[in-house]
Amino acid sequence: MADITLEQQTEANQQYLSFVMAGEEYGLDILSVQEIRGWEATTVLPNAPVYVKGVINLRGTIVPIIDLRQKFGIKTLEYGATTVVIVVKVALEQGQKVIGIVVDAVSDVFGIDQDEIRQAPDFGAETDLKFIKGLANVQDKMVILLEINRLLGSDMLPDPATLSNILNSLDLPQAASA
Repeated sequence: MADITLEQQTEANQQYLSFVMAGEEYGLDILSVQEIRGWEATTVLPNAPVYVKGVINLRGTIVPIIDLRQKFGIKTLEYGATTVVIVVKVALEQGQKVIGIVVDAVSDVFGIDQDEIRQAPDFGAETDLKFIKGLANVQDKMVILLEINRLLGSDMLPDPATLSNILNSLDLPQAASA
């Protein structure tokens, strides 16, 4: 993979790594990609969501592995010779987290001008598409561009309602009113 600097990326043309799942092509900002690895067995975590396949030790860093097919509700497949793990850096409020995502195959690296990106259609409040940066036509095919920080960052932080429920269940002493 060619080295791409932030200066090159901030111009009108951004670089994306594309990958395939269930015949659809997706794209990730190449600056969020740390490396691409073949599938390897993971250490399974008890009580983890079904899409969390487990963790691997990547040069001393424990990396959670998420099956993106299962996260998206797409029918699962046996992992094969083309199954890969894309290791990405996800920005969180408290810093960065390294996470691996399992996909069917890596496709290509391509550049897209910002004015070529179209918004995803609105399917109403019941459909959460906040992790889709947009859609773009590349070489006569539609590519779904993902916002990795929105897709995986929310897995690491509780949503406001859950956080509120946790705080309410702690039975903390009430502060004295002034």
